[in-house]
Amino acid sequence: MTSRGRPRKPPPSIGAITALVVFVAVTLWSAIGVEFTLSPLIVNLTRGSDVIEQYLHPNWEILTRPAVREGFLETLYIAILASLVGCLIALVLAMLASKVSAPNTGVYQVMKLILSLVRSLPDVAYGLLFVAFVGSGALPGILALIVFNIGVVAKLTSESIDAVDHGPVEAVEAAGATRFQRGRYAVLPQVAPNYLSYCFYVFELNLRASLVLGFVGAGGIGEVIMLLVSRLEHSSVSAVVIMLFAIVFVLDQASRAVRRRLT
Repeated sequence: MTSRGRPRKPPPSIGAITALVVFVAVTLWSAIGVEFTLSPLIVNLTRGSDVIEQYLHPNWEILTRPAVREGFLETLYIAILASLVGCLIALVLAMLASKVSAPNTGVYQVMKLILSLVRSLPDVAYGLLFVAFVGSGALPGILALIVFNIGVVAKLTSESIDAVDHGPVEAVEAAGATRFQRGRYAVLPQVAPNYLSYCFYVFELNLRASLVLGFVGAGGIGEVIMLLVSRLEHSSVSAVVIMLFAIVFVLDQASRAVRRRLT
């Protein structure tokens, strides 16, 4: 019995070729628009050899300074408080932003619009706003991350609520349950695992974001790094960054392990 040859692979479609050409054209147009070039990177690699040398020899003694230890602790405190408060508020708003649990269509539409507006700004923008309102320190960082967490967790949780099994919801409605009771006994138990997973996810985000927020005066280890950079203490910056990487990595792994057990 002779085996038949494999069929020839069909040529790419006109649509695929057109999409590829458009993608390449847009990429080139963007590169030209920002005058993209790698020459500064090559030049800095040769001129900044002394700086690179300092980064390759971290000053571990900097980690024993009280200001550095307090900066790391403040970063952790900001992430914990922002995650707790932001996720609690987000759960209430998520209930109002889903057709399944919202009191009426008007509340659902208004809440969807509010959450879209909240997500329109990044965490750094909120950090700048709250620094202008309340001054520098941990408070603006906490407030900025709370708002950021609300936008993320409320969106993801509301989508999970939209996908719940309607059987339990119809059962409690048939028993004469109120809107609150329907959400408490029919909706919340179904979305609780996903909701807790989202909470741990934003905690991971907050650990990284609190570092960036420190650059704009919103507290945390970011302020310490900015001070060291301004003093050109690159070896000290290297030690702080390495320690921060280790801490964030350990906490991320612990958080992911908990999230895997919840889902």
